Amino acid sequence: MEQTKRQPGKRGWRFVLLALVLAVAISGLIRSLWLDVYFIPSASMEPLFLSGDRILVSRTDFRAEPVRRGDVVVFDGRGSFAPLNSGKGPVADLLAGAGHWLGLAGSDSTYVKRVIGLPGDHVVCCDAAGKLTVNGQQIAEPYLYGGDAPSELAFSVVVPAGRLWLMGDHRSMSADSRSLLGAPGGGMVPLDRVIGRPVQIIWPLDRFAALPRPVQAAATSTTNGQ
Repeated sequence: MEQTKRQPGKRGWRFVLLALVLAVAISGLIRSLWLDVYFIPSASMEPLFLSGDRILVSRTDFRAEPVRRGDVVVFDGRGSFAPLNSGKGPVADLLAGAGHWLGLAGSDSTYVKRVIGLPGDHVVCCDAAGKLTVNGQQIAEPYLYGGDAPSELAFSVVVPAGRLWLMGDHRSMSADSRSLLGAPGGGMVPLDRVIGRPVQIIWPLDRFAALPRPVQAAATSTTNGQ
């Protein structure tokens, strides 16, 4: 009597396929609820981030403690920022969308910027000393790209409730809230569009480093331009 031969090869492929599907599902769950990876394609956040960096972003940090002035945030720019140009051409100032681990594709609606103005803040640039002020007080900005002015564009804005005024650290290379003055929304980003906070540079390996949350941006008393 002829016996049917087992086909371990087919079972092996089924197991591999099932494992792959489960891995993707688990990864998707983690990245939608806790952590995600984004690609930096431009110089707008130098020196903190360089073009080509890949960063790990926590989706939970701001649940425990609200966004504060000085925080770096990754956010969905649809309805506010998108699309913007930033020096290199269309979408050059954008982060890659969720799931682009290798940075092979970009997203035209996801950005990374620094929080300069919180809801209710009066943000002005610049005062007689050439400094950015919030609510009449100069803001210390040690993160600024070397040689950059706080802003070449003068502005005076009051941030509406539920929104943020955001700027890049490399001000001369960044398309940010300043670029949308006069547009609907005035460049203000809704708080509920914030995706999370960058917590780690993971690539390239020679830049592998944790990104501690900065302290609330310190304000110093104005000096009447002296």
